[in-house]
Amino acid sequence: MSPVRRCSRTACGRPAVATLTYVYADSTAVLGPLATYAEPHCYDLCAEHSERLTAPRGWEVVRLLDGSAPARPSGDDLEALANAVREAARPQKRAAEAGGGGRTADPREVARRGHLRVLRSPDN
Repeated sequence: MSPVRRCSRTACGRPAVATLTYVYADSTAVLGPLATYAEPHCYDLCAEHSERLTAPRGWEVVRLLDGSAPARPSGDDLEALANAVREAARPQKRAAEAGGGGRTADPREVARRGHLRVLRSPDN
């Protein structure tokens, strides 16, 4: 038997990503992250079926967020990433700062980009 849990919907063989449970006393369907192990009164659903889930009239669907799922990047995150890339693209500024710090520069070094160095060939 495959260790990957499959969607509980009939004729669907996709891998399960969420677990659906019903709280009959509250007329609530709870859709959360995939449970650590399969339980007899819970239903494992694939991504497509979990997105399209509807509840009977008068019932409420509660969708729990998965805390382990990566969050979508915000505008601030993307701006910080762009600034980091721009900073890494300025090797001359870093080489000047590194040379002023008391370190002796390698005479074979032609350029530097991040932690990578371009060296002259020993034949030159």
